[in-house]
Amino acid sequence: MEAVTGPVGVAVVGCGSISTQYLRGLRSFRDVRVLFCADLDLERAKGQAARFGVPAAGPVERALEMREVELVVNLTVPGAHAEVATAAIAAGKSVWIEKPLALDLASGQALIARAEKAHVRIGCAPDTILAPGVQTARRLIESGTIGEPQTALALMQSSGPELWHPHPEFLFQRGAGPLFDMGPYYISVLAALFGPAERVAAVVRRAHQSRVVGTGPSAGTAFGVEVPSYVAALVEYASGESGSLVFSFDS
Repeated sequence: MEAVTGPVGVAVVGCGSISTQYLRGLRSFRDVRVLFCADLDLERAKGQAARFGVPAAGPVERALEMREVELVVNLTVPGAHAEVATAAIAAGKSVWIEKPLALDLASGQALIARAEKAHVRIGCAPDTILAPGVQTARRLIESGTIGEPQTALALMQSSGPELWHPHPEFLFQRGAGPLFDMGPYYISVLAALFGPAERVAAVVRRAHQSRVVGTGPSAGTAFGVEVPSYVAALVEYASGESGSLVFSFDS
C-alpha cells in the first residue's frame, strides 16, 4: 500500500453513544484527522459527522475504500467486532477495537494473526492501564515500596445500564453483560500488575430474564437478557498473587 503522509486518517465505524467520546478525543489531536463516520444507520452516521465536522459519512464499505483512511476505530456492538476488524485488516487498515477484542479466544487470536500477516497494527480497549494511577501502582509494586502484594479485590456493582443508556439492549446480549462490558477494565489492570492468570474459578447468575429501558425514546420497553448479569471469580496468577473479582448489573 502506498504510504500516506501527514495526519493519520481515521474512520470511525459505529456511531452510537460511545462514539461521542471518541470523536471528541480524536479531534483534539493535531496528528489525527477523522475523515469518515460509518454506521448501519446512515442518518446516525451523518448526524455524528455533522456534529463533529467530519467530512464524509456512509456505510463501512465506503470507509474501507478510502486510501486516506489508515486507521479504523471499531465502535460497533461486540458481536460485530471481529467481522468489521477482519474487513478493515483485509483492506490494509490498522484497527482499534472497543472491548472486547472478539467474542471468543479463537476469533481474537485469528484477528491478531491476520493483522501480523497484513503488516498492520491492531489494538483494543481499554487503554486505561496506561493512565497515571495504574502506572504509579505498577512502579510501587516493582520497586518493592509496598512490599510483596498477596491479593487484589476488584468490584464493579451497579443496578444496570438500562437505567441511563437510551439503547441498552446490546449490553445484555452475547459479548456484553458486566463481564465483557466492564470486566476488561479491571481484568486488564490486574494483568498489568500481576501478569497472566493461571487458574480461574467462577460462578454466574442472571437475576432477571428481561429488563426495561429506563430513559430515552424507548423508555418503558422491555427486552430480553441473554447473558449472566452477575459474575464472581477467584483468580490465581502465575506470579503467586490471587484476586477476588465481582462484576454485577444486579446490585
